[in-house]
Amino acid sequence: MERIVLTGGVALSRLVYGMWRIGDDPDTSPAHVQAKIEACLAQGITTMDQADIYGGYTAEALLGDALRASPGLRDRIEIVTKCGIVAPMGRHAATSCKHYDTSEAHIRASVEASLRDMATDRIDLLLIHRPDPMMDHDETGRTLDALVAEGKVRAVGVSNFRPWDVELLQSAMQVPLATNQIEISLARVAPFTDGDLAFHQRRRDPVMAWSPLGGGSLMTGDGPVAQVMDRIAAAHGVDRAAVAVAFLLRHPARIMPVMGTNALPRIAAIADALKVSLSRTEWFQLYEAALGHEVA
Repeated sequence: MERIVLTGGVALSRLVYGMWRIGDDPDTSPAHVQAKIEACLAQGITTMDQADIYGGYTAEALLGDALRASPGLRDRIEIVTKCGIVAPMGRHAATSCKHYDTSEAHIRASVEASLRDMATDRIDLLLIHRPDPMMDHDETGRTLDALVAEGKVRAVGVSNFRPWDVELLQSAMQVPLATNQIEISLARVAPFTDGDLAFHQRRRDPVMAWSPLGGGSLMTGDGPVAQVMDRIAAAHGVDRAAVAVAFLLRHPARIMPVMGTNALPRIAAIADALKVSLSRTEWFQLYEAALGHEVA
């Protein structure tokens, strides 16, 4: 498995396991969560993607229970988590409306809760989950710098930020922002031309891609995209998921797809995408199918 070294020296696996829906599994026992992690590790997938809000602020604790039950497992993985969304559920049930909070007090409280819930003494990569229209970039930047200096966080980045959001926050920081996790897939190809990927490619920041299967939509249906995916999948001896992920891996921006599934057989097949080496024409066949027309 290829390793992607972020600015700051933190290395992540090229493919990332997303734990967004880990609490939706009927079996949330530490042993079953560990089985998912072990299925990832068997393929070289060492990076686990979390967020404080996942599972209504419960998913991090499910990972923590597995780490407590298996001493030594923490040192075999990297943990990515996010903060900044406050929703009226779980620990924030008393809040009157869903909102964003990138203040120092909230970021620090969220980091402490994440460290406690995940039974760890450090977060490998902390992301600000969404752009905050009320963000005081000096305060947020100063806080992220301090968390890295204190050793509680090894690297920091953002999620769902546009280029101007990244530049604003970075202007108030000493530590480089290491990545941006954005939605990108054959079901959402806008970042290839709207400036998002170009911005990060110029900065040489690897981009993390959430929902690389289009929320599951790419696995169903029989439209033009599905037809091209099926043809390429048959040629390479894989399934649609592998083709959809290979499409992202083929791009020179060093995209890191975040794959989320609770089914152990599907987890065990995540790395099948590495078996697919798309030609440039195959990539454009997929791209044009996603666009709905040929390129100009």
